[in-house]
Amino acid sequence: MTTRITDPPQAQRFTLDSDSARRAVAAADLRALLMMVFHHTGDRYWLSPRFRPVNDVRLIAPEDAGLEDDVQQELRDMALQILSGSAEPVLTSPDDELLTEMMSVAIGRRVPAEYATMIREQIGFESPLTGIPDPTGSERATVSPDGLLPVLVVGAGESGIAISAMLADIGIDHLVIERQSGVGGTWRSTAYPGCGVDTPNHSYSYSFGPRYPWPRFFSARSEIQEYLETCADEFAVRERIQFNTSFVSATWQQDTSTWRVLVDHDGNQQTIEARYLVTAIGPFGAPQTPNIAGVSKFDGPIFHAAQWPEDLDVSGKSVAIVGTGASCMQIAPTIADQVSELTVLQRTPQWIRPIPRFHELINEDAQALLTQERYYSSWYRFIMIWRYGDGLLPTLRKDPDWPHPERSLNRINDRHREEMTEHIHEQLSGREDLIDKCVPDYPPYGKRILLDNGWYKMLTKPQVRLETGAIEQIESGGIRLHSGELVSADVIVLATGYDVSKNAAQLDIIGRENTTLAEAWTRGTGAHLGVTVPGFPNMFILQGPTTGLGHGGSAFFTSEVQSRYAVALMAEALVRDLATIEVKPAPFERYLARVDAEHENLVWTHPGMNPYYRNAFGSIRTVMPWRLVDYFQMMHRPDLDDFETTSNESNLSPASM
Repeated sequence: MTTRITDPPQAQRFTLDSDSARRAVAAADLRALLMMVFHHTGDRYWLSPRFRPVNDVRLIAPEDAGLEDDVQQELRDMALQILSGSAEPVLTSPDDELLTEMMSVAIGRRVPAEYATMIREQIGFESPLTGIPDPTGSERATVSPDGLLPVLVVGAGESGIAISAMLADIGIDHLVIERQSGVGGTWRSTAYPGCGVDTPNHSYSYSFGPRYPWPRFFSARSEIQEYLETCADEFAVRERIQFNTSFVSATWQQDTSTWRVLVDHDGNQQTIEARYLVTAIGPFGAPQTPNIAGVSKFDGPIFHAAQWPEDLDVSGKSVAIVGTGASCMQIAPTIADQVSELTVLQRTPQWIRPIPRFHELINEDAQALLTQERYYSSWYRFIMIWRYGDGLLPTLRKDPDWPHPERSLNRINDRHREEMTEHIHEQLSGREDLIDKCVPDYPPYGKRILLDNGWYKMLTKPQVRLETGAIEQIESGGIRLHSGELVSADVIVLATGYDVSKNAAQLDIIGRENTTLAEAWTRGTGAHLGVTVPGFPNMFILQGPTTGLGHGGSAFFTSEVQSRYAVALMAEALVRDLATIEVKPAPFERYLARVDAEHENLVWTHPGMNPYYRNAFGSIRTVMPWRLVDYFQMMHRPDLDDFETTSNESNLSPASM
């Protein structure tokens, strides 16, 4: 049976046998267990100071929550009593005031009331579709007799799955086209050794649907791919996808107010007419290859990390990796013990955050509550969202009175610098040569923050070398440095990231007045709220410009809130019988001006660095300058006053939704 987004994230409750319950409670995170107990009892005793956890900002904090032994035992005893019984929970849907209080108790610090609506949705207490009008009475919500499709979605990755599930849930017919043979997007196509997520999986997942039994806190690519496959089946998304179908071009038809989309399916081109076009290809579709002379002269395999050959065996070989970003950080420790020699060529050192439990597995006892007890798993998700959410962003603001702007932004940012520098010295003790190469000279978080998965210890291995000399060219036997030295290699990996500036402009999309999206973005990418662009009616971009997450949070979060925004606008247009909906230039320009002004106060515009987030004109149009809660609130109630609309039958004046 197909799961609906409006269904609770999992079964209401379950009953364990006594031995299993005892083991599950013993392994539980007491913060989430405390909230579970309160839901089932409704007794405010459990919100008293006696049970309040200590505030612990570590991503994976100790499960005992800092509680005294006798307090832990009392809580566990009550949880066992609840799991052994059959009584229904007393509290199923706390109001905003109580939910805010519960959030504050759960993490041991005050949570502002403004988070209540976002968290209510993100932990599954309310459907993300709440408040969206029902469009099922509109004939235009279904495929017309002449084959006109209501919505065409390009891409079946995490965003494509999310919006397909939402569209289906409210009754809007649509088709998803996917160039690969299966779902997953980047997680399917990128399969280098060690590929995985650096966001805790209990927040790096959908707020809706069954809770998934993540085997670890930070899961490997194969596990995320399996999760996306499961979701595609659970929400019957797969049956709405046309696989092995590449997008060729899309052209706006002014006379019919539709998109004419040319696709290539298994070598045969076909045309699809659709009222709405949604691009869900994400920002990571274009690998960025450095312009190094001599690439064609290399005798062995040379490739971008995103295009790792499926049959490549590096055992006993000498491998050179160009770049020290996120992909190298995962590849190098994974292959270091397999190769005869590993050389990492670094241009700029990275700030790396220590995560002591990065590789830890989640045991079977802990999984029982996470996958089956609704309130426990919901609150565990909240804890992960909070720890990896908005807390970091205030520390990334420039303090104009800070006396050391060359090394940090403010007092807290400087403390983070000290802590991470201390971690480098500790991990590389006795290797001053490596320490000098590994301590960055720019403020922490100025580039994408990375997590220490064993990176520094890997650098100390005898077969591993960190090279900081500039590259001159590639030759048949390896990489020639400006110093004249040849770094010999059997295999060269270009771990040089993606060109995130293109985004949806990778696609050949022609809007009004015969202007392509690439031409519209000649002076830099930009979309209103990251989703809509003037001159491109009835089109929505998911994971678009200005919505990347550089301070924390989950890409699944942005996929959901953007999908909801687009679906809400399409549903409203269908209900109002609107032919077109197109963002006005004024709100579009105001939004981008706000983005640029906000970024001037944040770390990514620090003058001592040039992150890939910055475009050729000096603007930061990749990452989001807002807190997650700010962006959620911007997106939750789309305003038709921001849009020019035309009606199918009569002139309807725009109105706020």
